[in-house]
Amino acid sequence: MADQVPGGYNGKLLRVNLSTNSISTEPLKEKFCREYLGGAGFVTYFLWKEVKPHIDPLGPDNKLIFAVGPVTGIPLSGSGRNCIGAKSPLTNGIAKSEVGEFWGAELKRAGYDAIIVEGKAEHPCYLWVNDGEASLRDARHLWGLNTKETQQTIRQELGDHRVRVALIGPGGEKLVRYACIMNGLYDAAGRGGLGAVMGSKNLKAVAVRGHHLPEMARPEGVKELRQWFMEGLPNSKRVAAFREFGTGNNMRGFESAGNLPVRNFREGLFPAVPEIDAVKIRDTIRIGMDSCYACAVRCKKKVQTGPPYNVDPAYGGPEYETLGSFGSNCGVENLEAISKANELCGAYSLDTISAGDVVAFAMECFEQGLLTTDDTGGIDLRFGNHEAMLKVVELIARREGIGDLLAEGVARVAKKIGGRAEDFALHVKGLEPGMHDPRSKPGHGIGYMVNPHGADHCCNLHDSAYLTAEQIDEVRPLGILDAPALFDIGPRKVALFKAIHSKRIWYDALVMCLFLPYGFQQTTDLLSAVTGWETTVTEQMKVADRILTLARMFNIREGFTAADDTLPLRFYQPKTNGILSDKPLDPVKMEKAKKYYYQLMGWDGETGIPLPDRLEELNIACEN
Repeated sequence: MADQVPGGYNGKLLRVNLSTNSISTEPLKEKFCREYLGGAGFVTYFLWKEVKPHIDPLGPDNKLIFAVGPVTGIPLSGSGRNCIGAKSPLTNGIAKSEVGEFWGAELKRAGYDAIIVEGKAEHPCYLWVNDGEASLRDARHLWGLNTKETQQTIRQELGDHRVRVALIGPGGEKLVRYACIMNGLYDAAGRGGLGAVMGSKNLKAVAVRGHHLPEMARPEGVKELRQWFMEGLPNSKRVAAFREFGTGNNMRGFESAGNLPVRNFREGLFPAVPEIDAVKIRDTIRIGMDSCYACAVRCKKKVQTGPPYNVDPAYGGPEYETLGSFGSNCGVENLEAISKANELCGAYSLDTISAGDVVAFAMECFEQGLLTTDDTGGIDLRFGNHEAMLKVVELIARREGIGDLLAEGVARVAKKIGGRAEDFALHVKGLEPGMHDPRSKPGHGIGYMVNPHGADHCCNLHDSAYLTAEQIDEVRPLGILDAPALFDIGPRKVALFKAIHSKRIWYDALVMCLFLPYGFQQTTDLLSAVTGWETTVTEQMKVADRILTLARMFNIREGFTAADDTLPLRFYQPKTNGILSDKPLDPVKMEKAKKYYYQLMGWDGETGIPLPDRLEELNIACEN
């Protein structure tokens, strides 16, 4: 008897070997789907199972995995995402990133739950997936084009403007270690250098088109949740803020709380915040808002400017992470220049977080005399010089001049410069942090430390969001009934972190948008309605633990130890001004909290190595 395919799944993955020019389809068993769900779960499992230890992330032995989840493509706000992963050329550990737009829903409609890309093509190519059929096509004429030109050309060639394209620009082709993969022109699988992996394989794009969603077990359950969401939409302050501004409307509050990074996370005050936040964008250069698949929120900005920068609205507009990275963190007060940096990163396929962090780090090195105009080719790379910032982004994408060095990422640049540079090199495991300062929320700092992917701000706890009885309602199903204090970093805060971290990785496996107000029980009921499984919150938290533990095992196999679960020196120092000028993180308390997290996960309390009994319980003891 054939293995039953649960609702929401096609039950198939597509395997593409670029070295042999071969394409095949493989079945997915129901038990496997229930253990790993999809998205980040599938990515983590196949990287652990199939990628050999210590391979070159930019060599043909790496695998690039695209995966959707059981809820991807259903008619519900937040369901339009997919996950992409590989061994990271930036960290040499595991990397995965979630991304919106319509690509994930289109892949689900095209008949697949995942694509595994392996090997390296002899010449540039792109993959075309269309209603269960797949083929490789020549892309030599696309190599060197930016993302807009590439997408337009592919759609013209395929004769369908509704084809969805995941693609890279010149940054990915040039193997910038923090190049990203773009879904369309302004949705990025940004973290970990996945675009460089794609470029290393001579794969320019994956184009998809489909027309048939798999059936859901109980569609009425999905309909009920959709009705709940739409009825609550007018009264939800959280959703209303995303709808009106996208992200970045609370930058003034972030500055006053010490969360906003200023000049390479060194300072706390940035008086020009009102000139670069999402409120200013709405009132000046924004021309519209856009959405992902099936989403009623429409949180994505589109901006347009005239001379001197002529920002193209096809590339969307800067969200908070970009406003922080190229704005306050680089000391830049010019909103149009920040928007141009966002456009350049979209066109070249660069992660705006890492790119902005690298430029900010280079600016501090320049200020300290560790880089000079001889190194920069005459560029005055001081904080606040927005013209220099834009020049350097162009050089990074093309790996020219100083850009060739900075394309390596903060950790490698600091090591090459040496000396004092490593004292203010901001990264964890090689991944530059998101625009959230853990000195303002230490639970977030634990997330930076222990996250297998590095300083990830999404798959993390934001302490300030869990301070009231109403806010803590989200985690009551896990037995957390009281909110720890903001600056607490004891066992209760660590338990809260673990709960939220597990929820985030669970959402990344489903794959669901983190911004929308679905609770633990609602999301569990949604999964049951789609798949037909009678599941529980407890089972889903075990799925999350399984994924996180397997990712931990991948990194251990690559040589990572508990010593890599640490924060950069700067976070153990106070800011030079602002509210956190006397509040550095305490390294002793952070280390103690980290070890308690290990224990909660069933890992050795000192080494962070998952214990054999825990591996057996999670059914991953014999996975590799």
